[in-house]
Amino acid sequence: MTLHQLAASLALKFPEVTVTQPFGEGCDVFKVLDKVFMLQFYLQGKAVINLKVAPDHGAMLRDIYSYIHAGWHMNKRHWISVYENNELDEPLIEDLVQNSYELVISKLKKAEKVRIELLRTLEK
Repeated sequence: MTLHQLAASLALKFPEVTVTQPFGEGCDVFKVLDKVFMLQFYLQGKAVINLKVAPDHGAMLRDIYSYIHAGWHMNKRHWISVYENNELDEPLIEDLVQNSYELVISKLKKAEKVRIELLRTLEK
């Protein structure tokens, strides 16, 4: 499974997720209740995803993984870019996508959070 396939399949399982292409074809923007948590695109022929992270977590990830960099065209403290490569760790990608989604949810209004929690319980 490619980076984009893996990330998209994970992201689309979460409640209230939509995908748009506001920047044109070739850049998928994943949102939860209109708040961006992931972008997918190609950069210099390589598949890339941008994900929201806690600043300290992002710095640690960049230090450990050669394929994780500061967020391309995003706030460098709050976003990372993950580039597809042969060493890609699928469980890590799963965690990063989920963490990005959860970070965005944590900033939503209380009623929106309750709605998402209700949808999660209905899915189980």
